[in-house]
Amino acid sequence: MAPPTSEAADRQQPIFRAVASSTRQIFQLLKCISFTAKVHVQISPDGIRFAADHSRVMQGVAFLDKALFTTYTLHLPDDNDDQPYPQFQMNLAALLEALQIFGAADAAARQAKADAEPYRSNLRNYRPDAFSHQTLGMPGSCCLIYEEDGSPLSVVLEEAGLKTQCNLVTYTPDAPEDIPFDREDLAFKIIMQARWLLDALSELAPMSPARVTIRASPSLPFLSLSSGGALGSATVDFASGRDLLETFSVREGWSQSFKFDLIKSASEAMRIASKVSFRGDGQGVLSLQFMVEVEGGAVSFLDFRFVPYITQEDEETESEDEAEAA
Repeated sequence: MAPPTSEAADRQQPIFRAVASSTRQIFQLLKCISFTAKVHVQISPDGIRFAADHSRVMQGVAFLDKALFTTYTLHLPDDNDDQPYPQFQMNLAALLEALQIFGAADAAARQAKADAEPYRSNLRNYRPDAFSHQTLGMPGSCCLIYEEDGSPLSVVLEEAGLKTQCNLVTYTPDAPEDIPFDREDLAFKIIMQARWLLDALSELAPMSPARVTIRASPSLPFLSLSSGGALGSATVDFASGRDLLETFSVREGWSQSFKFDLIKSASEAMRIASKVSFRGDGQGVLSLQFMVEVEGGAVSFLDFRFVPYITQEDEETESEDEAEAA
């Protein structure tokens, strides 16, 4: 019997296959962008990009670097130079559920215990052990397989000889346009410990605010977050000290308001990240880039962008005017 031709061998190989020694890092990073049901996925030679979009006013991106996997293979045709890398949409909640199959019961019990402790269940739960086996209870290995365009994404989990395969439906890619952020027109850039930002939100949350106003200034108070709600108002000011703000650069005064719940949606990233790069551009768009330290001394990044309230209000007014004109 003749050996398979090169073309036949190519067809037998999946487009993409990657193996991770544990699911916990993948799970924790993807959970940070779980504020929408579906995510856009793009597989490249450098890693997997998961992008979530909320009504074009908030976007979050989790990039799983190939360094997170023990093996990482992207098999593309030789004539694929002009073709985009594999991409599709999928249900993120289903993927997260699949990743925590092993140890899910133990994780649920730990979560119930944490919810019973008021201090640990609030915004200030830093989770310094976020990537430990005990925290997520998911020590099993994980294999991701994407056979061909349009096929399901297969998640194969194995622990102590027990293997489980989940085939998750993928959808035609419909990548939303990125919220524009002008890096050449930065009004301010601040690098600080992510937990300080989490602390600030926890101080504002009891007021049940609808909005949070973020101000950056070249003079005191340098950086402030303020909000008001039915229960009152509160303001958190940051001093420009080396221990608090590692990098501080403000070109001009900057003040924008954002929906509080949207900013709070990034709190999971604030819990597990070590640092955050806090930036605002001349159009008022806010960018939060979180650096997350993972096992082996590597780092991963989570990116969030937010559109200010005034832009949303302008769009709503324009829509109303167009409706009245029609």
